[in-house]
Amino acid sequence: MDQLLATVPAGDPLADPAQRAIIDEVLRANAGRAGANMVVLNELQSRIGHISPPMQAYVARRLGVPVSTIHGVVSFYSFFTTRPRGRHTVKLCMGTACYVGGTPQLIDKARQVLGVGPGETTADGSITLELCRCVGACSQAPVLTVDDEVFGRLRPNKLPQLLRRYQTGDEKVKEPA
Repeated sequence: MDQLLATVPAGDPLADPAQRAIIDEVLRANAGRAGANMVVLNELQSRIGHISPPMQAYVARRLGVPVSTIHGVVSFYSFFTTRPRGRHTVKLCMGTACYVGGTPQLIDKARQVLGVGPGETTADGSITLELCRCVGACSQAPVLTVDDEVFGRLRPNKLPQLLRRYQTGDEKVKEPA
């Protein structure tokens, strides 16, 4: 374990004493529980914000399971992320109705406005852009979500105003018409 910790990058949560204390606390509280893998990973995702590859190795070692088991869970469930997310997560729906309704054009516009593509976070840390399979609001296609809020019938010309609200912290401003 000491060798693992010696190779942890400076920005990783394991290298930060405060975050490392949270990780250790979560592991101590849950290590003996049935389903500890999911419980620990969910708690770490919620409290730390992501589960880096070094964290995965650390958790695996502390829980006595192969790293592949932990990595398999983290890579399978879309809730988990291996890199820090922005303050807001924008998800563009790629379901059939949304795709046909214009999601590819929304992706292009989001890339232009934010300067990042799907799976990336803006330099200021305000927005992470992601794609998702289906939001379940097909009648509103194309749809995107910002955190837990759904925005439907979007057009590329309305997207910059919506995204800037979240970049600047003006989330309470009225939705673009």
